Amino acid sequence: MADIIQLLPDHVANQIAAGEVVQRPASVVKELLENAIDAGAKVIKLIVKDAGKTLIQVIDDGKGMSETDARLSFERHATSKIRTAEDLFSLHTKGFRGEALASIAAIAHVELRTKQEQEELGTLIEIEGSSIKNQELTVTPKGTSIAVKHLFFNIPARRNFLKSNTVELRHIIDEFHRVALAHPDIAFVKFHNGSENFNLPVSNYRQRIVNIFGGKTNEKLVPVEEATEVLKISGFVGKPEFAKRTKNEQFFFVNNRFIKSPYLNHAINAAYEGLVKEGSHPSYFLNLTVDPKTIDINIHPTKTEIKFDDEHTLYAIIRSSVKHSLGQFNITPVLDFDRDNNLDTPYNYKNKGISTPRVDVDRSFNPFQEERSAPKSGGFSNGYSKPPAVPWESLYVGLESKGTKTEHDFSELQFESNPENVALFSEDSSLNTSQTTYQLHNKYIISTIKSGMMILDQHRAHQRVLYEGFLKHLTVKEAVSQQLLFPLVIEFSSTEMDLLLRLKEDLEHTGFVFSSFEDHKINITGVPVNVPESEVSIILEQLISDVEQEVPDSNFSATDLLAKSMSKSLAIKTGQSLSKVEQEHLVNSLFACKEPSVSPTNKVTFITMSVDDFDKKFV
Repeated sequence: MADIIQLLPDHVANQIAAGEVVQRPASVVKELLENAIDAGAKVIKLIVKDAGKTLIQVIDDGKGMSETDARLSFERHATSKIRTAEDLFSLHTKGFRGEALASIAAIAHVELRTKQEQEELGTLIEIEGSSIKNQELTVTPKGTSIAVKHLFFNIPARRNFLKSNTVELRHIIDEFHRVALAHPDIAFVKFHNGSENFNLPVSNYRQRIVNIFGGKTNEKLVPVEEATEVLKISGFVGKPEFAKRTKNEQFFFVNNRFIKSPYLNHAINAAYEGLVKEGSHPSYFLNLTVDPKTIDINIHPTKTEIKFDDEHTLYAIIRSSVKHSLGQFNITPVLDFDRDNNLDTPYNYKNKGISTPRVDVDRSFNPFQEERSAPKSGGFSNGYSKPPAVPWESLYVGLESKGTKTEHDFSELQFESNPENVALFSEDSSLNTSQTTYQLHNKYIISTIKSGMMILDQHRAHQRVLYEGFLKHLTVKEAVSQQLLFPLVIEFSSTEMDLLLRLKEDLEHTGFVFSSFEDHKINITGVPVNVPESEVSIILEQLISDVEQEVPDSNFSATDLLAKSMSKSLAIKTGQSLSKVEQEHLVNSLFACKEPSVSPTNKVTFITMSVDDFDKKFV
């Protein structure tokens, strides 16, 4: 029988490795930025075209590479970071496995220009699909410039699985944020399709956070500082009232490396327990410094997951540190009773002796006597003299003796009680027979039908009504706006601003009127009818959250997503009491919809119960 096991060619092995390292353009961005940081760069530029599908270029002013190093950098398992297996447990750099550039070169066109400071000329290397097409000397500034073009050009199936430019760009921005936040001592600049998106100068950690997420972020931050033998924590957490519906502002860095840890994230949530409402997520930007020997960062190809020696201790330290910071800066409510000065002992009573109080009782007191005798000398008296008591015999004056009949005129007799009958149940009781609809626990609306009764979920039903209304306005483009007396100014991060700019036209069709979009601020002069001004920021945050979690693709309608998001924000909430007219209007509006049986998220809006169902319950 012939042998069937054979060694894979290098270019095939590199493509397989690329499947682990390079999942999308954002993976390339991460690897190239980390290489630039390891090279000691002080200024790093990221240039992206078509969300990385056409071009990803990283330019740094680091130490550069020699001609030999430049050539070896594209070989598999070629690295300058480790020499022995023990070095894996004392890593202070980003990349170390030597697979990044080899994997990228296997699935793209790569152009590398690099020069060391002491050299006059640099090196140019051009690679296409692991095959070197050109290598020569070139004139280039100090540092390294690496351009990755036509990603997945030789793997069409992988390229077809890439999402829309909007989705891929969002992932690139996420990776850019993670690297930039971990290194505030390095300047970062990002361009997309020729326009500058970010320009982050060298700054401290707080300024770097503000430069990325907008000026309004500064007032949200609470510093966290803690140093123990096991762990050193530094960074910031967000105030509870600024908790967001998304997890976009949650960052853990271990030894300047971004990680994902659901376990440690739970520690943060535990510290915020009772401070944020359900469905909201607190912001945090925490740097954790631990001994490299106590962690293993080589358990995941993208190195975003880390294994700790003692996670339980880290959990307790993080939770207590965050709790302490929130309490120290008066973020959490505390029991603080003001001391009453009247309770203080006067100074002139300080050395006075204690005397036993004496109470004298007038044992001769008779309440039925006409005149009360004065209290004895030295007895207790409050200085109040009670008026003479009326003799008790006078209570019966005018009454005839028993057995005699007296005529009385009751024609003018008046009762002190309220003449109206008090209802046994409140007005909104389900026993009020004058109503056709009843509200149960401020959550369900019950209505009678021929076969029995219908139970309607008021929140889902109102979502359906609003959803179809918004769809109509977005389609017909004839929404009505109500003008605000004073313009409403709301601040957003640059990423959120870009997203809202793309949705601006659709938002205007629903009734929003915008006067300007500039400097992380949006000026709103008009809102849709029946939308309270206080709800505008909540609606836009909910919209951003929904779009980020489910960004419209080419086969997905942005209009539909916008209508869903706004209907979810503005729908009647569970626990809201409705009048009889509002209940009936909601029921009638629901059954005027095209799809009354389900909410915009395909959840049941009402159920019915027949009389037979009730009969079976009483068997």
